[in-house]
Parts: sequence; structure tokens; C-alpha cells
Amino acid sequence: MVGTCHCSRCRKVGASTIAFVKKEDLKWVEGREHVQLFEPAAPYIYGRCFCRICGSSLGEILSEEDSFPIAANALDGDLRLKNQSHEFVGEKPSWYEICDDAAQNDGHPETS
Repeated sequence: MVGTCHCSRCRKVGASTIAFVKKEDLKWVEGREHVQLFEPAAPYIYGRCFCRICGSSLGEILSEEDSFPIAANALDGDLRLKNQSHEFVGEKPSWYEICDDAAQNDGHPETS
């Protein structure tokens, strides 16, 4: 699934469009040792990962959860998926216009 988060935190790390992957579907080929984890201060609970070499935002790629979001912009090639949802649309900046028909949510889709 691909979705877009409009919260200020996701926008600032450059990872507002995310692809959810299953842990068993992620295969590391190389470079895992170059991933750095940023642990946020409360009330935030989700750590953010980035590449120590190029600085690319990677989402939560080191998560131990069964599925987790990774930054769609970090993936090579075409995902061949459409954006399915927008979350935290109330935090969307005025300069950004949602131009697709994906569901819009005030929070995470599963709680909205």
C-alpha cells in the first residue's frame, strides 16, 4: 500500500509518501550497515531511518514490526501502485494541493 502523510514531522524528513512493506518481503542486498536510526523525543514513538552516506530518508526500514512504512522516494523503479490514502490532512501546508481521489483522513486511516 502507498499513502501520503501530511504531518509536519513526515514532511520535514522528506518521507511523506510511504510504501508499507511486510517484514518478510524486505530483502537486504547490501548497505544495511549504512542505515542510521533517529530516536525521537516523546510524544513521538516512531524512529526514522536515513542513509549515513547520502542522507536519503528511509522511513522505518529497521522496524521489527510485521509491516512498516518506508519512504517511497527511496525505492528504485516504478511501484505500479496508486496512492490509496492521505493522512493528517489538517496539517497539510496551504501550498500543497491534493490532486487525486484517494481517501483523506484527519489521522491514521485505521483510526479515522
